[in-house]
Amino acid sequence: MAETENATLPTLQVLTQYTKDLSFENPGAPESLVVKGQPQIGIQINVNARPVREGSEYEVELKIEAKAELGNKTLFALELAYAGIFRAQNVAQETIHPFILIECPRMLFPFARQIVSDTVRNGGFPPLLIDPVDFVSLYRQRMAQTAPSGVLAS
Repeated sequence: MAETENATLPTLQVLTQYTKDLSFENPGAPESLVVKGQPQIGIQINVNARPVREGSEYEVELKIEAKAELGNKTLFALELAYAGIFRAQNVAQETIHPFILIECPRMLFPFARQIVSDTVRNGGFPPLLIDPVDFVSLYRQRMAQTAPSGVLAS
């Protein structure tokens, strides 16, 4: 009986994950590397998803944009699109949207965070360590802004 119960539990499998796009700009180098003062750092995180195979496989993309500014000068700008292909099984149709847009980016985030940290450090700055993200709150904010459509996007 336990095998039957396990067969109907929702599962999420990571099939692959990859850097889809990565951009780092250090427009004021080398002067920007010796600037004194605490820069203002802005970070934006977005999640998008789309089906890649009928019914069970989805590409989920975690987009991270980070910009450090001091006064009116940009010290660095980073854009990362980190994605994965996920297979969801035994997930009810009415819950697939939040399941994909919360659980998948939660799994991608540690890897994307490391890429951001390493890229900023390799650009000559101290590593940028992004705080953990509450993807449930992010999902709720997005759903409050727009009604869910047939396309998985957040």
